[in-house]
Amino acid sequence: MEKKKFAASFSTGKDSSPALYKAIEAGMEPVGLITTYNTNAEKAWFHGVPEETLLRLSAALDIPIYLVRTDGTDYEEKFEETLRALKAHGAEYCVFGDIDLQQHRDWDEARCQAAGLHGCYPLWQMDRRRAVEEFLRAGFIARITTVNTKYMDASYLGEVLSEDLLKKLDAAGVDVCGENGEYHTLVTDGPLFQHPFTYTCGQVVYDHDYAKLQVR
Repeated sequence: MEKKKFAASFSTGKDSSPALYKAIEAGMEPVGLITTYNTNAEKAWFHGVPEETLLRLSAALDIPIYLVRTDGTDYEEKFEETLRALKAHGAEYCVFGDIDLQQHRDWDEARCQAAGLHGCYPLWQMDRRRAVEEFLRAGFIARITTVNTKYMDASYLGEVLSEDLLKKLDAAGVDVCGENGEYHTLVTDGPLFQHPFTYTCGQVVYDHDYAKLQVR
């Protein structure tokens, strides 16, 4: 039987990566990764990863990446345009890493409907802590690269996710899954990778409430 083909909304972080992994484990075939790219900042939206780094990450996963290039004014239109491009390459579904925020899923569904694809949510309604613990048990490695300083101190930047760090976050009253935007990660190794992804960490920069670790 021919495998169901899909695009994957890929932020480079700890939610989109296991969603991609679960879809593949379920017998689906990835056509490409979709990453939104801020043309003003010249980095991925939200996770702040530059284009050259995204391309190397794509190579480590051996899955092509499609950048949704937008300054934010046409974000939805550009996302739908990219979904249609992946549909032309055979995708029937788009896989998302959302866990329990209905407004996020509603946005995803609207984009998929406009592009003629079906949404797929492998992590939907999982317990937040269980989702992160399962991610770690699967063998993924991720480092915190962005924190919202309203909820977390910038000293967390560069920390590798681990059971000990989850306990530390929990004790500090931080959602261990970071589902509300408390922190973002860069996944660098795990069962999806053909080889570990190598990168370098630069200085910390501040953007309004966010502290970001520069990675290349």
